[in-house]
Amino acid sequence: MNQTRLPTYFISHGGGPWPYMPEMRARMQVLEASLADIPRQIPARPRAVLMVSGHWEAPQFRVMGNPHPPMVYDYHGFPVHTYSVRYQAPGAPDVARRVQQLGQTAGIAIQIDEQQGFDHGTFAPMAVIYPDADVPVLQLSLKAGYSPEQHLAIGRALSPLRDEGVLIIGSGLSYHNLRLMGPAAQLPSTQFDHWLQQALLAVTPAQRTALLLDWQHAPAARVSHPSEDHLIPLMVAVGAAEDDSATLIYHEEGFFGGVTASSFRFGAGAAPDAAGLQSRS
Repeated sequence: MNQTRLPTYFISHGGGPWPYMPEMRARMQVLEASLADIPRQIPARPRAVLMVSGHWEAPQFRVMGNPHPPMVYDYHGFPVHTYSVRYQAPGAPDVARRVQQLGQTAGIAIQIDEQQGFDHGTFAPMAVIYPDADVPVLQLSLKAGYSPEQHLAIGRALSPLRDEGVLIIGSGLSYHNLRLMGPAAQLPSTQFDHWLQQALLAVTPAQRTALLLDWQHAPAARVSHPSEDHLIPLMVAVGAAEDDSATLIYHEEGFFGGVTASSFRFGAGAAPDAAGLQSRS
């Protein structure tokens, strides 16, 4: 096994521009600890981070090609200052071309998008993972329709990036139903989270893939994800590390007042810091 092969991640990325809001950030200490610990877990500093955010969807797969990505303030009702924050990491046009090439080899069309900027599914967690913005970052879109099979397939196609210094992160939330939050979210989010942990941690890789393809039949699946935009980034992370074991790197009960949420790593890495695995209710 390549000792510098990078793992992949599926992270629960929090809400809105939370790292830029002190009071909100204080309520997300467990999540923050888990994100801040990621650089310590991986065997080498990445050449770039490829983020698959639940906040960018396109008719076909697109990859960000801008060398100086702008910001996308894709949220509403937050303080005025959060609409001028900047995460000033450079883009990675060379990696974008490599992503397109790998897709082409696998028979998957990927368009390079020169305009797309960092949405909050990328810049919020990255502001914690690499706060100095000194690692190039680019995004891969979701494909409309949210086919688990197609997103597993794009992950498989992009798996060589792990040996080329590119850290692949799927950024979403293990529970995402904005109409059912707080205490009312406790039961469905816990039911789905229990299934998700079993599906990712307690079975063989082949069984894991089969379970993910059939995720809609999981307990509380459609309550937890009325639209699966925040779950589908998981498929890319798993596809890129399909034969690797999974590790729970974050788990919290009472997130957003009642939600049970988790994040996972796929592939070898250092044990996560215990601070990111505390359950808070």
